[in-house]
Amino acid sequence: MLAFAWKLRRAFEALMALFLLAMVALTFADVVGRRLGGKPIFGANDITEHLMALVVFVGLPLVTVAGAHLTIDILDKLVKRPGMAFWRTVISVIVVGVLALIAWLFFKHGLNASRISEVSQALRVPRAPLYFFMAFSCALSALAALGIALKGPMADPKDTHTEDAL
Repeated sequence: MLAFAWKLRRAFEALMALFLLAMVALTFADVVGRRLGGKPIFGANDITEHLMALVVFVGLPLVTVAGAHLTIDILDKLVKRPGMAFWRTVISVIVVGVLALIAWLFFKHGLNASRISEVSQALRVPRAPLYFFMAFSCALSALAALGIALKGPMADPKDTHTEDAL
């Protein structure tokens, strides 16, 4: 199961890099076309908007599985050392619930967008598949948060970088 999780993680990393590269290339070509030729790429804003959503929601499970969400440790000082593991488990369960709720809301929004045939402004690209992908990403992130609650973050043994507090 762990080997499959690593393959899925690597696939998501490659997908995110591909979407980010496409967004950069499109923005570059659009700016060059607009500035030098006076002809921007039609629908570039629509495509960039969709690519940005894809980059964010492909990255969400990666950030979650690595345990790399931003955290505020103000209340950590109030919890004594023995209770810290329990405290982190409680927080992880809350994160699972929030991500599952967001996944459900995106799924409902995708159903609604499908029902009303919601499309992007310029290119008329259907929005429902994007909302369903966002729901899938949040659901996968909820599973990743559950995995963190049970076994801890999925750390890469080849990564020797350590974070230093400021």
